Amino acid sequence: MEPLIEVRGLRFRYEDGTLALDGVDFVLGAGETVALLGPNGSGKTTFVLHLNGLLAGEGFVSVCGLPVKKPNLPAVRRRVGLVFQDADEQLFMPTVLEDVCYGPLNLGLSPEEARAAAEWALAQVGIAHARDKAPYHLSAGEKRRVALAGVLAMRPEILVLDEPTTFLDPPGRRALVEVLSGLPQAKLIITHDAWFARALATRAVFFEQGRVVCDGLVDVVLAHYQWDLAARSGSVLDSAG
Repeated sequence: MEPLIEVRGLRFRYEDGTLALDGVDFVLGAGETVALLGPNGSGKTTFVLHLNGLLAGEGFVSVCGLPVKKPNLPAVRRRVGLVFQDADEQLFMPTVLEDVCYGPLNLGLSPEEARAAAEWALAQVGIAHARDKAPYHLSAGEKRRVALAGVLAMRPEILVLDEPTTFLDPPGRRALVEVLSGLPQAKLIITHDAWFARALATRAVFFEQGRVVCDGLVDVVLAHYQWDLAARSGSVLDSAG
């Protein structure tokens, strides 16, 4: 079966000369949930921004059999749903329902079709009761659900979440696990949260200085890099970038 994501030899250097990715190879299969681990500045976010063409480096990147090249970007972006670390970056319309309708409307759906897609997505993440509220009135956990609903409304095949537990308290983290566990899409989750990684993923990939240095079972990777201890001590946040 063809992988949903295939990356070979991906390299990327920022304009200031920083080498952010140094020959990354990666494959994501259908139905997989993979945790992307590693210190800040190790290349995780830079990597996922290549999956829908927001960044373009050297090497090969394919999503659902489509090379991530300019002519394919509209089709690729329909398949990869990216949920940013700060939900406020994705919420900008007057009401929750209008926010979640925004993506489907941009895909060319009629207002009626977009509304149906939005209402379905809000129900999927358990936040339909807030449909008429202003997003800035919501809690951090509710905003996260609305941002996720906005992505789900476009029916992607792959979900990419960047530090989804940021600003969430323990009940919020548990609720997010419950929501994500019930979604059928393959998932890539950037996280420093070892508990969250264990709760959702069976496989983990560890980034270090722009390279994938370990790829295996979540518990094996966490133990090898003593990630529980590192996360508790705060040392995972010490790297620049």
